Amino acid sequence: MQPHQWLSSGQWFNFQSHKLFYVDSNPNNLHKPILLMVHGFPTSSYDWQKIWPQLTANFRCIAMDMLGFGYSDKPKNHRYSIHGQADLQEELLYHLGITSAHLLAHDYGDTVAQELLARDNSREKKLFCSTCLLNGGLFPETHQARLIQKLLISPIGPLINRLVNYRQFCRSFSALFGPDTRPTRRELQELWQIIQYNGGKYRFHKLINYMRERRKHRQRWIDALNQFQGPLQLINGSDDPVSGVHMVARFRELIVRPANIVELAGVGHYPHWEVPEMITSTYLQFLEAKTRDLTLSASLP
Repeated sequence: MQPHQWLSSGQWFNFQSHKLFYVDSNPNNLHKPILLMVHGFPTSSYDWQKIWPQLTANFRCIAMDMLGFGYSDKPKNHRYSIHGQADLQEELLYHLGITSAHLLAHDYGDTVAQELLARDNSREKKLFCSTCLLNGGLFPETHQARLIQKLLISPIGPLINRLVNYRQFCRSFSALFGPDTRPTRRELQELWQIIQYNGGKYRFHKLINYMRERRKHRQRWIDALNQFQGPLQLINGSDDPVSGVHMVARFRELIVRPANIVELAGVGHYPHWEVPEMITSTYLQFLEAKTRDLTLSASLP
């Protein structure tokens, strides 16, 4: 699917004077389970397009471009935060009348998902049935930030924004992928096109504040995973230089509740882009197994 096709398939909703873009695979289907998909930094909901066809066969899939990303508004003077992005995700579900959903997230979206779970854990009626996290900085001490990220969060971040160009993007972005699963030239052009939409690259130094937030709210977001009562899965590309095998090792130390952990050799930071068929089959098998377990438990005397 090309970016213009993704854009034409989407819809818009307004929240606090901001216009947000989202794609809803089947807004009139009230029978399929709902899957909320939360994208990463610095890209957009378009990240999900490779696994979209298979997942929409099983779910009503909903994916939004968060504020500052993709086709959504990118206000210049806004103070971007993970809590604010979580507000938007909740507002979208409320806007659509959704009271139950599965959750699939990646990268920056993992942190948004952790905040969503922290809120949901305190509710009597839970919103999220299950959670699957792809590569992301779940723990600040294992997040091995790239040089560009360190520069963006530094005092010269605004200057770096102005200097970043397509060639530099291709070099730094491709380095996140596995050696045999890197994006094609056309794919890089498509991703860059969406990033640049409405001046998006000039918001990087504001959006990157999530690195500070991860340190500030570290324990809250670790507790969010440990206290989540539904099925939990982690799918991780092991060759990811930012959140690869070292992050999984820390996950095993800190997350004491049961979790299905899948490690993919030769895959980098974007497993859903690099090996889409493997991701969808792994994810669907996980949910099917959990559904069978729940059915069996319910049938026992």
